[in-house]
Amino acid sequence: MGAQGKPLRAREQAAAPPDPGERAWHAEEGGAVLASLQSDPGNGLGSEEAARRLASHGPNALPEPEPSSALAVFARQFKSPLIYLLLFAAGIALALDERTDAIVILVVVLLNSLIGAFQEGRAERAVNALRQLTQHKARVLRDGREQVIEARDVVPGDVLLFESGDAIAADARLLEAAALRVAEAALTGESVPVMKDPGVLSAEAPLADRQNMTYAGTYVTAGRGRAVVVATARDTEIGHIAALAGSAGEPKTPLERRIDQFGRYVIVAALAVFVAIVAVGTLHGAPFGSMLMIGVSSLVGMVPEGLPVAMTIALAVGVQRMARRRAIVRRLSAVETLGSTTVICSDKTGTLTRNEMTVTLLYLPDESQVSITGVGYAPEGQLLRGESAEPGAGPPVEATPGSALHALLQAVVLCNDAQLEQVTEPAPRWTPIGDPTEVALLVAALKAGLEPARVRAELPRRAEIPFDSAAKMMATEHDQGGTPLIVLKGAPEALLELCALDAEGRRRARAAADGMASRALRTLAVGVVRGARLEPQQGFSPWRGRVELLGLIGQIDPPRTEVKQAVAACKAAGVRAVVVTGDHKATGFAIAQELGIASPGDLAVDGVELGRMSDTELQSSIERISVFARVRPAQKLRIVQAYQQRGEVVAMTGDGVNDAPALVRANVGVAMGITGTEVAKDSAKIVIADDNFATIVAAVEEGRVVYRNIKKAVLLLVATSIAEVGVLFLAMVIGYPPPFAAVMILWNNLVTEGVITINLIMEPAEGDEMARPPIATDEPLLTRMLLTRMGVMIPAIMLSTLGWFIYRSAAGVPVARVQTETFTLLAICEWFNVLNCRSETKSALSMGLLRNPWLLGGLAVGNLLQIAVVFWQPLGQVFRTVPIDLAQVFELGAVGSLVLWAEELRKLVMRRRLRASSPEVTRPARA
Repeated sequence: MGAQGKPLRAREQAAAPPDPGERAWHAEEGGAVLASLQSDPGNGLGSEEAARRLASHGPNALPEPEPSSALAVFARQFKSPLIYLLLFAAGIALALDERTDAIVILVVVLLNSLIGAFQEGRAERAVNALRQLTQHKARVLRDGREQVIEARDVVPGDVLLFESGDAIAADARLLEAAALRVAEAALTGESVPVMKDPGVLSAEAPLADRQNMTYAGTYVTAGRGRAVVVATARDTEIGHIAALAGSAGEPKTPLERRIDQFGRYVIVAALAVFVAIVAVGTLHGAPFGSMLMIGVSSLVGMVPEGLPVAMTIALAVGVQRMARRRAIVRRLSAVETLGSTTVICSDKTGTLTRNEMTVTLLYLPDESQVSITGVGYAPEGQLLRGESAEPGAGPPVEATPGSALHALLQAVVLCNDAQLEQVTEPAPRWTPIGDPTEVALLVAALKAGLEPARVRAELPRRAEIPFDSAAKMMATEHDQGGTPLIVLKGAPEALLELCALDAEGRRRARAAADGMASRALRTLAVGVVRGARLEPQQGFSPWRGRVELLGLIGQIDPPRTEVKQAVAACKAAGVRAVVVTGDHKATGFAIAQELGIASPGDLAVDGVELGRMSDTELQSSIERISVFARVRPAQKLRIVQAYQQRGEVVAMTGDGVNDAPALVRANVGVAMGITGTEVAKDSAKIVIADDNFATIVAAVEEGRVVYRNIKKAVLLLVATSIAEVGVLFLAMVIGYPPPFAAVMILWNNLVTEGVITINLIMEPAEGDEMARPPIATDEPLLTRMLLTRMGVMIPAIMLSTLGWFIYRSAAGVPVARVQTETFTLLAICEWFNVLNCRSETKSALSMGLLRNPWLLGGLAVGNLLQIAVVFWQPLGQVFRTVPIDLAQVFELGAVGSLVLWAEELRKLVMRRRLRASSPEVTRPARA
């Protein structure tokens, strides 16, 4: 029976592809591999056999994590000490049959959980929408004919067909190759496509050197090929890295750690106050049940119920702002984590650079040099005399016909298989087809005014020798008006050996090539042989000593234009950028220097050197290392962990499969949405939809804004909570009844505070966020500055409310009315205090309310709700209020403003001290 119809009874022994890490397919002959997989190179698999293998091996897709159910996502929102304390208080209230109090407490808990669950679900849906944009097809041989199928339907033993532009659907052993080059940057970090050859290799050949293998997640840039699939899904190299990523644990974010710590403090303090109030009240002869309810009131008063909601909304607002900047946040807390980031480990290819090779320097036989401006595939730029490509650095140069410059550029158009097309939809752009190195040569020619189509028509190709990885050259023959012209291009060390140069000429050319290499330029040499015909079977040896050198060409994958400013902004914000790449050390270090990532005295370390370092040596050197080059995925993990062991908060940006494990292990992983692989997106906490590295700077700033706004909310909520409990406790100690009913405290904590807190966290940036150092990971939520401010706010609130309560009680005013007045006075104190919380140094009187219209609206709603609860009888009956005189409202307003003036005095003193210690300080650029 033929290969198409033969059943796989012994699939486990013969046909099922072993793990590529366990079997060296690259060390076996193609025929042996086909026999092992029971496949046919000319017919492929039969449809029935392919269906059986698909059922056995499963779809060619990486296993996706089991999505959490809506109930599980909802339940996760309850994992907070503050929530536990509120549930405890609600339980006591229910036990005492105070159902209204219990229901109100439970409402805020449920609201917080619903908001968090909604935001998580929305972020996941956005990422899933991105995933749908990256579905791939594959060309295979099935039943003896070529078919196009879904990449997920590819099975071991399928014969893949691919050509320029095709994505590789699975790991495969190459059977045939014609000038085949594959871009493996996503897997190995190598920015230049790899030339492929079906020959047998050593079993010890490393992944990046396996020229007879093609891997899932890579794509063809030139040529065509045929290969037999040896591994799919989780058995591919991508699958192995995805498994490594899945095993990397996710650390808690700084905010999560701070909230946990703060929650523990609140629990201890609240329980202590609860016990103290019940004990003191019982000793004074009060009924135990009544004291339990007052204790619950103090317990609820101690807990900043609005904090979980405020924190969730603050992060959700950050998510929305980032979404407008084309960044999709998969975990809410990742926004805040970026604000604490101290190190950014960034991939180079496609992240710091454009992933578009660009010719920047030409060397001509007369030793003159020509620089070329412009970057990318758009043929926009100038040719200037000299080495510098800065505008105006040298006089313009024209590639006039007959000149050495024209001859060089004409040659690189002829000895070239790439195409560059201009498209207009959906927006005008230049689309490259073929090897990026050859596309860059066409762009250089276009900048000089040569038209590739016309040049190729005038000198048609008659024969060729495709690029030979052993010889490191390629050659083409052209008809030049009836006279043959051979054009050669390749590595300088190979082509210069064929050139008709004397010793001095060869020395000068090699020195020029070395000079380009020292600038991290990938260098090509170009030459011609006139009047001779190409004999492909004889190779390049017949032309030794006969090649006329036309020049050298230097290329580089240029940095993104916006990255240099982004790096500078990160430095100003105390954030260090580090290049972690699979590319060559010299190339990575040159890019790092150009972008300002590498400073004088910094080091570049490659994977081999890193492997020789002990953990102690790495820790001692890591501060001076700006570039890690030629690193493996496991080494990327080690680098991230080394920084984390030093207490750094690490962000990892990347788009390749090789970035995934470090993306997971980093405190926050940032993947690219367009060029990023599915493994990278699934591993990251933030996906940048527009692939713009500069968005990381906006994310860092937004994270700091979010954290600062959360601290403003903490200040408001905690100051009010302590003041409430302090007033309750002192009133009881000196023999007065509670100044507030328990339901009044619930109203104040959930309604009065709620409508202003959720709008306080909408505050825009104050303008100096990126001029401050990163937020320390061990910084508590209640910093010394916050405690100092509370030391002013809390006594002011207590003096106003308790003083008014004692004053009115001594005047013989009924308890219900005094409680209502004190309850209203507390609300007024909070309205003034929210203005205090907007800035720690700026006067509240100088910060216009229109700057944050949300807060203005919150204050207006808060006033209306307070009027309703005091003057509308149905609400008054529930919350035990009685109407008060309108004239007294103005008196209460004057008394409540004490907290504003006390904080204004503190700010005035602080501003004077800052001016005295730093006279050069100017106001922030943005108000």
